[in-house]
Amino acid sequence: MGVRRNAREAVLQFLFQDDFLGLDSDKECAAEQRFADFCTLYDIQKKARPYALSLVEGICRQRSEIDASISKHASNWRLERIDATDRNILRIAVYEMTFQDDVPPEVAINEAVEIAKRFGTDDSSAFVNGILDSIKASLV
Repeated sequence: MGVRRNAREAVLQFLFQDDFLGLDSDKECAAEQRFADFCTLYDIQKKARPYALSLVEGICRQRSEIDASISKHASNWRLERIDATDRNILRIAVYEMTFQDDVPPEVAINEAVEIAKRFGTDDSSAFVNGILDSIKASLV
């Protein structure tokens, strides 16, 4: 598994933990120290940490815009009703598609689908793929 995949999976777990604890990342974004503590507790690969931290900080900064994009393209789904794993996979991919110049949208989508297969439900990969395809189409 590549360094960036490891980073994305670490970010998914970190964001899921925030959801589980009820933290609002917009307001409680002292992410650097919290992420360092998280990496120590969960033995996150050292090579993956810089990219993972950049994702965490970026998602934290752009969370409102990311969530608005997901909400707009998730027809008939309120953001809070989307499974926490799927929601956080979407946040990572939308951030990469929208704000990372070095990640082509197709790569972000493929990575999100693969991570959804590993961490989500049987329906997660199709759900994530459908929403991200819709968002990709709107970026053109």
